[in-house]
Amino acid sequence: MTDTFEQFQAACRRRVDESMKRCLDAADFPCPGLEEAIRHVLLAGGKRVRPLLVYAGCHALGGDFEDADAAACAVEFIHVYSLVHDDLPALDDDDLRRGRPSLHKAFDEATAILAGDALQTMAFEILSRPHAGKGDRLRMTHELTRAAGPAGMVGGQVRDLAADGRRISLEELETTHLLKTGALIQASVLLGALSTDRATPAQLERLREYARNIGLAFQIQDDILDEVSDTGTLGKPQGSDRDGDKATYVALLGLDSARARAAQLATSAAGALGEFGANADPLRHLAEYIVERVN
Repeated sequence: MTDTFEQFQAACRRRVDESMKRCLDAADFPCPGLEEAIRHVLLAGGKRVRPLLVYAGCHALGGDFEDADAAACAVEFIHVYSLVHDDLPALDDDDLRRGRPSLHKAFDEATAILAGDALQTMAFEILSRPHAGKGDRLRMTHELTRAAGPAGMVGGQVRDLAADGRRISLEELETTHLLKTGALIQASVLLGALSTDRATPAQLERLREYARNIGLAFQIQDDILDEVSDTGTLGKPQGSDRDGDKATYVALLGLDSARARAAQLATSAAGALGEFGANADPLRHLAEYIVERVN
């Protein structure tokens, strides 16, 4: 990692956090309890990888970050909604998230379900609002809805649950995680590029290839960290995948092979950016960051 990339990373985190706060301040909440729950979970920190990818995709094409703010907020709202619902007893049944009690523990299950629903719909309100920036907002909305729905994140979650307690092939596992984790990561990069109103079809295809690779690498690193890290560092229960008999890359390949696969994917991701100039360096560094992160 370079100092320049770390500065870019910190600036993007500050930017999306400030943008999300403005979205919440402007939102219509006739029910204060719901607003409190949403602020509890949305503003609890986190890596903000998906907004970072939005801004990096925008930067790769020389775009203006102001035009990418709505997309950066929208993808993080979708991501946080998915975490809230994943933590519920009916799914992963996790009590801890980002070092704090999961939303259904801090409040109750009904509030967590409804807060997740609200976050999901607010994402599309933010992305589709008038004067949200340049770019084809209809296409951006289509990319995000597809990534979040049955052809993406939700479909991947269903596949993941169906795989609990049974041995599956590497191909099945990668398909699951391309949907569960990779689809929203792909959408994040593409929304950033589309926010510039400059992306050519060829550039979008190369960015999609980049994002496909880092999406899988991200999930593999998650599986590795669940095995080797600790609860304090992760901010969520360590070993929950193993305890829940989840299908993971570590369980299927072993730790060393999982690490090698993640590194290979990061290298392939960087290779997909060959035609892009220095403006794509944040994307290149993000590929490296994803397989080196410790939480």
